[in-house]
Amino acid sequence: MVFAGQVDMKKMVRVVYIALTASVTGLLLTSCQNDPDIDITKLTAETDPPEMLYNQGLANLQAGKTTEAARKFDAIDQQHPFSEYARKALVMKAFVAYRNGQSQDAINAATRYLNLYPQSEDAAYAQYIVGLAYSKQIPSVTQDQKPAQNTIDAMQKVIDNYPDSEYVEDAQAKIRFAKDQIAGKEMQVGRYYLERKEYLAAATRFRNVVEKYPTTNQVEEALARLVETYFAMGVVSEAQTAAAVLGHNYPDSQWYADSYKLLQSGGLEPRENNGSWISRAGKRLLGV
Repeated sequence: MVFAGQVDMKKMVRVVYIALTASVTGLLLTSCQNDPDIDITKLTAETDPPEMLYNQGLANLQAGKTTEAARKFDAIDQQHPFSEYARKALVMKAFVAYRNGQSQDAINAATRYLNLYPQSEDAAYAQYIVGLAYSKQIPSVTQDQKPAQNTIDAMQKVIDNYPDSEYVEDAQAKIRFAKDQIAGKEMQVGRYYLERKEYLAAATRFRNVVEKYPTTNQVEEALARLVETYFAMGVVSEAQTAAAVLGHNYPDSQWYADSYKLLQSGGLEPRENNGSWISRAGKRLLGV
């Protein structure tokens, strides 16, 4: 609520400000005659109405002048913070930052938008930008995958909070990619332990992939590595079960062929133990 005294004070400040601006403008215009480097168009930027600044921002964005577009949107945010255009400018500021590759700035702006306008029509888009910005930060599987988990969390909010939005389908795709990256990292670490014959640590990583990321591209190898790991540990039943589940899901796979051959070298064959965690995970893979 704005009280009358506050309105009068704002008017007074504005009158004084305009008077000072006029005085300074006169001095600068005089000096501009001898100094061609002064951009006098900036002198009126403070008094441009928010709709003009917003349209100028859009025009610059369309022309590919993203830095100038960001400056216009910033001006609205700073000079007209309680206007409807300030709300629109904030989400555009997030988009421009994302487009410029400034992922953290995009996340900050979009998160601020969501905190201020959680029920607005552009809230779904702001949440989507957060997810996109995190997805841009996802590194190769050899590095820490925290950005991938952040992507999953952000995009899941798009799906859960805005199920009818146009961004749901791409959010699901981004989640699949992020999960595959995390699973790939688990596989990398698991193979590291397996090469060093640290079998228990290796089995834990491969199990994470099978149980937590069953829809990723890493599951096939993870099951085969479990056969190899449990076989090396002498845990025969689990090795046989892993091979059986692998065969049920990927019967034509080279990983299955290699796992079958490994078991045969020990006089064994794939055989599923229904009480094993691998068997339960295998049923989820099959959708049973």
